Amino acid sequence: MIAHPAINQRSAPTQPATIALAGATGDLGFRIAQSLLERGAIVRALVRPGSTKPEITSLRNLGAAIVEVDFNSVPALTHACAGASCVVSALSGLRDVIVDGQKRLLDAAVAAGVPRFIPSDYSIDYTKLLDSSNRNLDLRREFSQRLDQAPIQATSILNGMFTDLLTGQAPVVLFGLKRVLYYGSADQPLDFTTVANTAEFTAAAALDPTTPRHLRVAGEVATVRGLQKAASEATGQQFKLLRVGGLWILSTMIKVTRALMPTSDDIFPPWQGMQYLHNMFTGRPKLAPLDNARYPDIRWTSIREVLAARR
Repeated sequence: MIAHPAINQRSAPTQPATIALAGATGDLGFRIAQSLLERGAIVRALVRPGSTKPEITSLRNLGAAIVEVDFNSVPALTHACAGASCVVSALSGLRDVIVDGQKRLLDAAVAAGVPRFIPSDYSIDYTKLLDSSNRNLDLRREFSQRLDQAPIQATSILNGMFTDLLTGQAPVVLFGLKRVLYYGSADQPLDFTTVANTAEFTAAAALDPTTPRHLRVAGEVATVRGLQKAASEATGQQFKLLRVGGLWILSTMIKVTRALMPTSDDIFPPWQGMQYLHNMFTGRPKLAPLDNARYPDIRWTSIREVLAARR
């Protein structure tokens, strides 16, 4: 008796996908690696030779394969990416990393025949921003233009602001003063997603061969008034709004701060964070439509939960 071909195909075991991950020792990259492993993927974490970061040991203990590679060498990166179904970048830096470094990683992925590439975007929708309105996102847009010209399927993950920043790094929810600071309108919708949720979504997208060029998610969309309500509920204390002024005031503050600060290699100087807030408060980079429902197993963490967990 001859077996039916369709039956043989259905009964054949599915090989787990191999994902080459650059930037796995960073906070987001490490979480992406964790999420990929939880989804049954083979994770190939690309790290610099001789790196002694403790995350490397943790990644190895979780089951990731650690591959030391010279990120300045396209041939070395090509060898490291060979056989992967997707290359995911969670690299962080300025031009030498976001444009030049990712270009080498992209060239390697193409040379190795990797079908898909996810760049290190993870931000508000920079495709809608004006040039020079955000230095870091200008670099991502520049690399994106190169990526669009490459013979590879690309998917950018856009997630708004990391909700985690509201616990202190972003000067919006002022816990000591019990105020929510803002510029412009208190009714402008803003996009927030936790680092953990962004990592979960990125891992799911890396294993999904049907992804479009852009995927947009927001763990929660909230206005400044919504942030006020979340902060009050999370702390049990009444927060009030603090409007500093119109967006032109924030623009002036950015210019003054940049003029007073010496040129440095800081990825996130104070004025960079101010640029990000200005972008969000304009409403220009608002994410739409949202793709939250694409992977229904992800539970989105609310702003109130993040603020309540602050210590």
